[in-house]
Amino acid sequence: MPDPRAHAARPAAKALRRSLHAVVLALALAGLVPLAVAAVAPPASARAQPTTAPPARRTLAEPQAATVVTSPARPVSLLGLGDSVTSGSSCDCTPFVDQLAGLLAARDHVRVSPVNLGEPGLTAADLASRVTEDPAVRLAVQRADVVVVTIGANDLQPALDRWDASASTLSTVGGCASGSEGAALTRVGADVGRVLDQVAALRAGRRTQVLVSGYWNVFEDGDVAAADRGSAYLRWSDALTRCLNAQIAAAVRSHDAIPVDLYAPFKGAGDVDPTPLLADDGDHPDAAGHALIARVLLAAVPTVAG
Repeated sequence: MPDPRAHAARPAAKALRRSLHAVVLALALAGLVPLAVAAVAPPASARAQPTTAPPARRTLAEPQAATVVTSPARPVSLLGLGDSVTSGSSCDCTPFVDQLAGLLAARDHVRVSPVNLGEPGLTAADLASRVTEDPAVRLAVQRADVVVVTIGANDLQPALDRWDASASTLSTVGGCASGSEGAALTRVGADVGRVLDQVAALRAGRRTQVLVSGYWNVFEDGDVAAADRGSAYLRWSDALTRCLNAQIAAAVRSHDAIPVDLYAPFKGAGDVDPTPLLADDGDHPDAAGHALIARVLLAAVPTVAG
């Protein structure tokens, strides 16, 4: 049975707790103890129950800046068209087309991809046919941002054959060749124009820089030429070369392209010996000659963009 003393003690305990509660609350309101202390302690049974923390609130992560992935700029395509000078025959060196690509890349801070389609023995008429009919050449032109052309010397091979057969039958009039040589020069100018027309058509209005060079000599020059054919030949071939250069420059200007003089860099006003710039055959540029051509072309090429 229950203990009577326990029943008697309960009212007294309740009265004591109410008194203490009142005192603490009065002190808290007076600022003497923190208000939190005034809370009545929960029953023991409530304290024994474990409390469960509320689940962590899920928040959306802060959006990160979008990562922009850009592909490298398309390389500038540099195309070389022409004869054995363009191809690098007899130089045992890096042809000027490839050297020019490196110079352009360094100057303009772009990637430059060179394509050299120089072909030994090619004439201006041959090149005009290539850019009109050859799918590979036409595709290369379509892709080219810069086109460099050196062509025309081989068209005059029949004149050299006639010189070797009988030099006395050849003449120059007013500094330019007459007769068969004059007709050949005119054809070269017309064929260079055909090449430039096709380049413009294939590029279809896209920004393209087209440079066409002349020659220092259409045939052999320097010490080798002097030993092989003599001083009269040097005078004749020099006059013929100047005439060809004039025809080429006229055709280039009429097609809004850039004519590039190689005569002065190799021979000055005609009084400089080009031998140090020529290969052992006296005809083609050597390593120094190709490096010079690349530098002259670089100066003529406006800034290129990738």
